[in-house]
Amino acid sequence: MAASNSTTLRPNGPRDMDLSRKPRWRSVFSRGMDVVVGLVTLAALIPLVSVIYMVVRKGAGNFRWSMLWELPPAAGMDGGGFGNALVGTLLMVAIGAAVSVPTGILTAIFLTEYSHGSKSARLIRFCAKILSGLPSILAGVFIFAVLVVATRSFSVLAGGLALGIVMLPIIILATEEALLRVPHFLREASLALGANRTQTVLHITLPAAGSTIITGVMLAVARAAGETAPIIFTALFTSYWISGLNQPAASMAVLIYNFSGVPYDSMVNMAWTASFVLIVIVLVTNIVSHLVANRSK
Repeated sequence: MAASNSTTLRPNGPRDMDLSRKPRWRSVFSRGMDVVVGLVTLAALIPLVSVIYMVVRKGAGNFRWSMLWELPPAAGMDGGGFGNALVGTLLMVAIGAAVSVPTGILTAIFLTEYSHGSKSARLIRFCAKILSGLPSILAGVFIFAVLVVATRSFSVLAGGLALGIVMLPIIILATEEALLRVPHFLREASLALGANRTQTVLHITLPAAGSTIITGVMLAVARAAGETAPIIFTALFTSYWISGLNQPAASMAVLIYNFSGVPYDSMVNMAWTASFVLIVIVLVTNIVSHLVANRSK
């Protein structure tokens, strides 16, 4: 019996030997791919970490709390801050969010709940994907041609609308994906209990997808806060406080762009500090979005 058992454990031929070797080669291949993925991830993190390190090293050391409410200095002068640029950025992002968030969420609801699979839904989805891949400067050029030329003035409102165009496709696609992940049986249960489609969307579908929708909105806001090209074409720049929505305004991204190219060390240092503050704002926005999403799971 022992002899017969020992013979059955041995491979009967080349085919059995190949089958016994396959798991080993699969393990080697899997480990090799893990190493490749790790190296590629490390290669992608090196420039990101180096940029963040440089901004923190050169910007955090010169940071003063008074910079958050002081105006930019004149050329060659020390001191000052970027309070007007910070207010302008927050105001234009708020205008863009006020325009794009309701429009994006309602569009996503239309795509998933009312016209799923129709030709109009496919067309809107295609346009949103194309818009998300276009350079953001085209949003500034469009608002410049439509609003700035018509009013003959750069303005905070024009800058906010340009950022709204940048944010819109991100919100549409993120909200649509969030709504599609809601189990269909929740909708069926709501309809079976007598609720209509609108009540189901408001009380079942949107709350179930709320955390993912908030994450998409926060990511869109973080991207809009760092945009430069659309603001140059629409809001331009000013060294003074905002006097109205129809007047030019400063922004953090444009201030960094302008101050980084001047031959004055104090203004270059302020550009580094403004970059540090902008990175902190974007980082906090992303952290808050992830915390909200994780708490809602």
